[in-house]
Amino acid sequence: MTITAVRTHRLSAPLHTPFVTALRRTTTVDTLVVEVVDADGRRGFGEAPQVWQVTGASVAGSEACVREVLGPLLTGRTPDDLVARCTEVGRAVAGNEAAKSAVDVALHDLAARRLGVPLVRLLGGTALRVPTDVTLAAGDAVDLAAAARARRSEGFDVLKLKVGTDAAGDLDRVRAVRSAVGAGVRIRLDANQGWTPRDAVRVIRGIEDAGLDVELVEQPVPRWDLDGLAWVSERVSTPILADEAVFGARDLVEVIRRRAADLVNVKLAKCGGLHAARTLLDLAVAHGMGTVVGSMMETQVGIGAAASLAAAYGTTAVPDLDAAWWLAWSPVRGGPRYEGASVVLPDAPGLGIEALAEVKVQPRG
Repeated sequence: MTITAVRTHRLSAPLHTPFVTALRRTTTVDTLVVEVVDADGRRGFGEAPQVWQVTGASVAGSEACVREVLGPLLTGRTPDDLVARCTEVGRAVAGNEAAKSAVDVALHDLAARRLGVPLVRLLGGTALRVPTDVTLAAGDAVDLAAAARARRSEGFDVLKLKVGTDAAGDLDRVRAVRSAVGAGVRIRLDANQGWTPRDAVRVIRGIEDAGLDVELVEQPVPRWDLDGLAWVSERVSTPILADEAVFGARDLVEVIRRRAADLVNVKLAKCGGLHAARTLLDLAVAHGMGTVVGSMMETQVGIGAAASLAAAYGTTAVPDLDAAWWLAWSPVRGGPRYEGASVVLPDAPGLGIEALAEVKVQPRG
């Protein structure tokens, strides 16, 4: 049994609300879905989201990587040697983590479908329901408070507040959100690299002194500034979560060596897929670091894979899997769905993706 085709599909879908961070503002999810087909016609799907400001990945670049290198590498090979295939994909090109992740996930999805089990079972777990936080896009204090009340009324009890666009006003933003939702809701902050180390310490200490009970602060300083990240971590009591600072295992080893963060956010499109993500989670746990499984702005394909990983491996903090919740409509049929503050995985083979509902460019390859 061999892989007979590797196809790519460009998808674009609107968000119901603009997604705004210290790095970017977007109103759409633009992504590449990779489809790996075996000789029996079974199909596995994976996703490479376009995130210029974080991973540098584009739809066009990921498509070129898959069509010119990764697809030809896999065609005619057996999909059953899953570890070997994923290792080959990881070594085939430098960078291009999003493209490699899409192929890696498609191979895992296909393997699970060939066995007739959900992806979470292939990864060693059984849970089909995974909790998630929900993001409050960057904005002024009044808008953030209103959004927080709305998300709370919808059942979310972990709110991820985007800050970092204006350090001078961030304390007031956090105070407004805490006042809006009360003490029973966890609030975490994500500065998306938007603060200097001194700004980060000043804002976080102000939050601590005000008793605003922030669970953690994600990537307060630029990803390249590990000295600054460690400097912040040493000077505040609130746990620090590394995100953009960690793409792969070497990055995580350096964060651990410098004691630069308390937790790590593992994202498939950032590290290169499920094979690499499992290594990161094992490494973090072995060194006593906390873990989160997160997502880029992506569809149910990517969220299904990340949620399956979180369900199988567990995390020390609630996962960050709300990306597909922002979609005005789904560009795929099947896959996970949202119920309140949970991602519900289908009890179906693989990711449970049945078809692509909207293909903007014809499949190629």
